[in-house]
Amino acid sequence: MPQAAVHPRAVKRRIALGVGIVALLAALVASASVGAVAIAPGDIVPTLMGNGSVEDYRILCHIRLPRLLTGALTGINLALAGCILQGILKNPLADPGIIGVSSGAGLAAMSIMILLPAQTAFVPLAAFCGAMVAVALVFALSWEHGVRPMRMVLAGVAIAAFFGGAMTALMVFYSDRVQGTVNWMAGGFAGRSWTHVEMVLPYTLIGIAGTLLGSRWLNALQLGEETARSLGVNVARARLVLLVLAALLAASAVSAAGMLGFVGLVVPHIVRLLTGSDFDYLLPAAAIWGATLVTGADAAARTAFAPVEIPVGVFMSFLGAPFFLYLLKKGMKHSA
Repeated sequence: MPQAAVHPRAVKRRIALGVGIVALLAALVASASVGAVAIAPGDIVPTLMGNGSVEDYRILCHIRLPRLLTGALTGINLALAGCILQGILKNPLADPGIIGVSSGAGLAAMSIMILLPAQTAFVPLAAFCGAMVAVALVFALSWEHGVRPMRMVLAGVAIAAFFGGAMTALMVFYSDRVQGTVNWMAGGFAGRSWTHVEMVLPYTLIGIAGTLLGSRWLNALQLGEETARSLGVNVARARLVLLVLAALLAASAVSAAGMLGFVGLVVPHIVRLLTGSDFDYLLPAAAIWGATLVTGADAAARTAFAPVEIPVGVFMSFLGAPFFLYLLKKGMKHSA
């Protein structure tokens, strides 16, 4: 009997998933261990079971676990949103921050936090509405007999700058209320509690289920619109559903972590080197590595210059900006 053909990337895909899971577990343990009060990795589980000191238990349960879980969920959401946007637009530069989705969500969320501080429960909903407004504006500005990827990137940069100016204006006009939003603007997880975990988790579960179900659409869209239609895909509806899903994921991440950029740009590219462009493998691997990157970056930003804590958004900017320039230069070489 002839043996079944093995995909040439099968081994790399297993490596991407297996190593990613191990790296995520290591990042979670490291994030729970390091800090002003060091807790040995072997003492984490016994302490949570009630066999450690009361002080260590309080540190783990009330400070570190909510923070690292919020970071992991945010990393998943941003990585999945980046994968979806890059798949829809077939543009390697697509990212929730670069095309203006994060800025729209950020402006709406900041408006609630500054103008209606008693209504913070509506921050995720407001962030989602702001993200959808940004998406609609970017699509309207970039449409010319179809979506043009370069026009969309340029429109996204313009929209992000416009909404960024609006956020600055809010900070100027309401300078007495911005103290609580400064760290949020930088992007970070300081002071995150179980409330934030409960706020982000439902969106993460919806996003994971939606992206896994929509991976067939994303794979079909990579073959071109005509081929996708011949496979029975309603292209317009698929793009709309996937775009709403990406906006939902990005908005939930922004509402919990603030303006945390470049995760949705960096992670899909790194994972794609191993898994290829098949979204059946790319999406789950990107979710794992997104959680790993954000959790590890938060632990590094929290301890690298202790006792001073750097917002993880600043740390990610130093990592993501050179990567974006590399992709831009690589794209210009291919188009030359």
